[in-house]
Amino acid sequence: MSDREISDREPRLVAIIPCNDLDAAEAWWNRLGFRRPPDQDYPGYRMLADDEGSEVHLNQSAEGWVVPSHNPFGVYLYTRRVAQIAAAMRGFVIEPGKAPEHKPWGMYECALHGPDGLLVRIGWPSRLVEG
Repeated sequence: MSDREISDREPRLVAIIPCNDLDAAEAWWNRLGFRRPPDQDYPGYRMLADDEGSEVHLNQSAEGWVVPSHNPFGVYLYTRRVAQIAAAMRGFVIEPGKAPEHKPWGMYECALHGPDGLLVRIGWPSRLVEG
């Protein structure tokens, strides 16, 4: 969890993502700006946060539970950094244009192929995107 106490924040929901390889998954999320506090060392469980207050928890999955080619899990990250993340993670962008785009439902977004086949959508409301 981030360095802020739960009592100092509004209620929120944090995704717990099962992973086959915690180290690889954490390294992938690090590229999106998520970090684990240096003093956190829980076997089989990692709590990561970014500078904007988003969090994701990674949990070591039971063997055979997460099949990357058939992973039904997905998460959505709301952030102003859509274009920045898409550029840094271009090789993982699954849209045909390999770039974020304005969607008919009013979001500027892209989808990434995450660790273990996880769908990771990155988006921000189109009306709030400059340019």
